[in-house]
Amino acid sequence: MVRACLSSGLVIAMGLSGCSTTDTFEQPAPVPDIEESAEFDQVWSMSVGDGHDDEFLYLAPLNAGDMLYAASADGELVAVKRENGDTLWEVELEDRIFSGVGGDADQLYLTTREADLVALSRADGSELWRAALPTEVLSAPRSNGRLVVAQTTDGRVLAFDATDGEKLWQYDGVVPVLSMRAAAAPLVGGDLVVASFSNGRLIAISTESGQPVWQYEVGQPQGRTELDRLVDVSGEPLVLDSAMLVVGYHGKLALVDIRTGQEIWSRKASSLQSPMVGDGSIYLAEANGDITALQGSDRRELWTQDRLAWRQPTQPMVYEDYLVVGDFEGYLHILSREDGRLVGQMEFDDEGIRVPLQRLSDGNLLVFGNSGDMAVYKIRPVE
Repeated sequence: MVRACLSSGLVIAMGLSGCSTTDTFEQPAPVPDIEESAEFDQVWSMSVGDGHDDEFLYLAPLNAGDMLYAASADGELVAVKRENGDTLWEVELEDRIFSGVGGDADQLYLTTREADLVALSRADGSELWRAALPTEVLSAPRSNGRLVVAQTTDGRVLAFDATDGEKLWQYDGVVPVLSMRAAAAPLVGGDLVVASFSNGRLIAISTESGQPVWQYEVGQPQGRTELDRLVDVSGEPLVLDSAMLVVGYHGKLALVDIRTGQEIWSRKASSLQSPMVGDGSIYLAEANGDITALQGSDRRELWTQDRLAWRQPTQPMVYEDYLVVGDFEGYLHILSREDGRLVGQMEFDDEGIRVPLQRLSDGNLLVFGNSGDMAVYKIRPVE
C-alpha cells in the first residue's frame, strides 16, 4: 500500500503499509454499542463482479444522474438505472481494472492493470479506443468532454483527446520516496485541471497547454523520517462555487480560490478523505478516525466523535439531519449532525468499505463495498 518498503515494516491504519506485515500502530476501536434512533431502509442492491478482488483499489461507481456505472477489478462493467437498480447492459472486459469509472456525456473511462486508458461507449460498453499510460493509475480518469485526464501514481498528469485518445500533453509532478497508495482524481474544468500530489501540493494546469498556472501547498514535509514527512493530498478537493475546500495528511484544511490558487483561509488538520459541507458546517474524517464538525464561518470546532478511532472512516456524507460513514470492517455508521452522537449502524460488507458513499440525484445514498456489493439506501427514524 506504499510505493517503497518501510524498514520497520509497520502499518498505519489510515492506509500505509510496509511490504510484508499487517501490524498496526493503533488498535482500531471496536464496533461501538449504540442506542439506535435511525436505521437504513434499502431501496435496491446488487453485486458487481468480485469488487476489489482482494486488491487495494478505489473502484468508485460513476453517478451520472439517472444512470450508474460500476466496475470490478476482475473486469465486469455494468450500467444500472439509479431508480431501481435494473441492469441496462453488462460487459465482461478482458482487462483487470485498476480505477473507478470516469465519464462524460458520451463515453466512460477506465484504467487497467497493464496501464492502459480505455474509452467505452455509454450506450453499450463497447470499446472505442485505448491509450498507453506510463505507469498505473488508481484514481478515476476525468473528462470535460473535450479531453480526458489521468494521473499516475508516480505524479504524472496526462491529457488525451476524448475523440480518439491522442495524447495532448503531459505534466510531470514531483513525488516523495514514500507516499500513500491512494490518489485523488483530478478535477477537470473548461480551462483548468487541478491535480493533487503526494508532496502536499495542489497544482492547476492549463487544459490547452498543459502548463502550470498556480500551485498551493496543503502540507509541508516535516520530521526526521520519511513516515513523519508524509503530506499526501489523497482526498479530492470539494468544489464550492469559485473555491475549493481541500485537506491533506499532516497538513491543513484550506479554502482556495480556483482561478488564482490564493488561500482564503486555513487551519491545521490531518485527513486522508475529502471534506464535506452541509448547512454552514464542515465535516472531516480525521486521520485517526475521529469525525469532527466545524463551524464554517469561523472554523470553530462544534463537536468530535471519537468512538470510530482508527476504523478508517470514509468521507462523511450528509443525509438530511445525519452524517453517514463506512469503515474498514464494512460497517455503515449514522451520526447526528447536531452533536455527533452515533444513532444508527449496519454491517454492509464484511470485506470492508473503502469507497466514499455518494448522494444520488433523488437524495438516496449509494454504497459500494470492497466485495462488489452495491446498494442504495434511505435513512429513516426508528419507529
